[in-house]
Amino acid sequence: MSRLTLPPLVVVMGISGVGKSEIGHDLAERFDIAYEDGDAFHSEANIAKMSAGTPLTDEDRWPWLESIGAWLHAHDDSGGVVSCSALRRVYRDVLVAAAPRTTFLHLTGDHDLIRQRMEHRDHFMPVSLLQSQEDTLEQLEPDENGEVLDITPSPGEIVDAFLERTEIPDEQEGSR
Repeated sequence: MSRLTLPPLVVVMGISGVGKSEIGHDLAERFDIAYEDGDAFHSEANIAKMSAGTPLTDEDRWPWLESIGAWLHAHDDSGGVVSCSALRRVYRDVLVAAAPRTTFLHLTGDHDLIRQRMEHRDHFMPVSLLQSQEDTLEQLEPDENGEVLDITPSPGEIVDAFLERTEIPDEQEGSR
């Protein structure tokens, strides 16, 4: 199969509360490819640390990122979508080193909207870590393969906009 016809390999990234899991699921369903939530790769120690309101350090994140990179690499031919905060360029570089054709979908939004979403969900990440995530976040740089999209539209509209802005062919276009 040619590289141009391979299913997409996407990391849906951004701070906690932007909807990475929902958008990731929707994108994976659109292409009928594997989806994995980046939280599933965290160690129990990382989850306990975040649950207690303590931000992760780079040392906490490296094994987590390497595991996600290995997942991406294993799905290179079959395609896949993973949600992962990927807050800093060096974190994204780990993922791209493992799977060079990775495309990023960076979800962004208004602080108050994200805070409200976090307050109304059942997740180990407390709202108290929102500012830490915002402080750590490094925007996608022009040489990184990806798109930055606002979270205000519906998940379907976000996925449509992502596909329109990237070179990923939408498998369902012919059936619409």
